[in-house]
Amino acid sequence: MSRKPVYLAVYDTFADWETGHATAYLARGGYEIRTVGASTDPVTSIGGLRVRPDLALDDVRPEDGALLILPGADLWDTSDDLAPFARTARAFLAAGTPVAAICGATAGLAREGLLDDRDHTSAVSFYLAATGYDGGGRYVEKDAVTDRGLITAGPTEPVAFAREVLGLLGVYEGEVLDAWYRLFHDSDPEAYAVLEEAGEKAGEKAEEKAEEKAGAW
Repeated sequence: MSRKPVYLAVYDTFADWETGHATAYLARGGYEIRTVGASTDPVTSIGGLRVRPDLALDDVRPEDGALLILPGADLWDTSDDLAPFARTARAFLAAGTPVAAICGATAGLAREGLLDDRDHTSAVSFYLAATGYDGGGRYVEKDAVTDRGLITAGPTEPVAFAREVLGLLGVYEGEVLDAWYRLFHDSDPEAYAVLEEAGEKAGEKAEEKAEEKAGAW
């Protein structure tokens, strides 16, 4: 059974470095990454990366995706242009499809009321407090937080953000997920051996399945 795609929201001024670890290893884990814009017109990231979205936001349905990722962007704090993405996040969560938001996107979700009744984190508590939201009591001082299908993280934690995403979608689990995080966050050389061994085991399982399938013919 094929996996549903992961939707990566893109818009002008999006922070292209914040979601790279997550999307790279989701893709390696077999997930198709589809970019979603307000329209299919090209957008430009903070780093000058020009992207033509695969889909327009109005054409995205929660039931068709495995996850919606919302990166930070200057526009989250300077205009209401990205409010439709926050409303789409509400629809995804209501449908039981998870959402992952980092940096300024957490403020957008706060304004939408999606953090009022979920544990969450961001850059710093008073950044979200400035939105006037009612969820201050659920703010957690952690690198990344997952609660009821919603992942949040601050702008300095792209690796922790990816850890939560990869764990939620089952790309890595347990000690392998921990090793992945230690490798990319702490540069722990011992973690590489754990990942290498896990990769070898996955390869062996893939070969066994291929042989079983061939034998069935």
